[in-house]
Amino acid sequence: MLAKILFLLCLTHTSAQDLCKSDTDDGYKVRLSIKTALGDDAYTWNDSEQFLFKATLAFAMMQYMPEETFNLSNILICDETERVSFWFVVMSPQNQSQLIPKAEVENAVRKSRNRINSAFLLTDKTLEFVGIPPTFAAPVVYTTPPWLIVFGVVIGAVCAGIVAILISTFIQKSRKTKEKENDLVSDEETMRSVGNGMAGLGDKDGVYNQSFVDDDRFTKL
Repeated sequence: MLAKILFLLCLTHTSAQDLCKSDTDDGYKVRLSIKTALGDDAYTWNDSEQFLFKATLAFAMMQYMPEETFNLSNILICDETERVSFWFVVMSPQNQSQLIPKAEVENAVRKSRNRINSAFLLTDKTLEFVGIPPTFAAPVVYTTPPWLIVFGVVIGAVCAGIVAILISTFIQKSRKTKEKENDLVSDEETMRSVGNGMAGLGDKDGVYNQSFVDDDRFTKL
């Protein structure tokens, strides 16, 4: 009887571990950079730290799904590496052969991310859940569609160009008009000067030169 119980326990454990594999659809990979974050105060990742990780994940799941009761046995860890990375999955408390969907696990982690980071003295950069965006990098939501912004910039540039052309044309016309007016004024002044000169010549009488008269008289002699 005891042998059967031990066999069933081993079989259950083996079946549960088969659910946790790298690249599984409902699993997540975790990378910890303890040395980078803490330097000389870095701690060693061991079974105690793994126990703490399972406890914090169970806490996060219960915070997100308060109607369920999660414990350490519901958190499975596999494919650990010396550089402190591993995969984990979360089993349903109601059915040990069923995994909690990946989206539900992500929401639970995001909700309790600060508590998880604090437990290990790390941050979003040094305790990385691969595939889950950091809490400080919320998706950007544009109040105005980008295409509308680009369209507005293009229309503004076109309008500015049209206004610049109109102003330039107006300035050129004004300059030409001024030049014509200056030419007319200059022509009028020239005509007045010529007219005054001709009038002065008309008013002068002939000058009688006595020397020419004397020459004529001596010539006759």
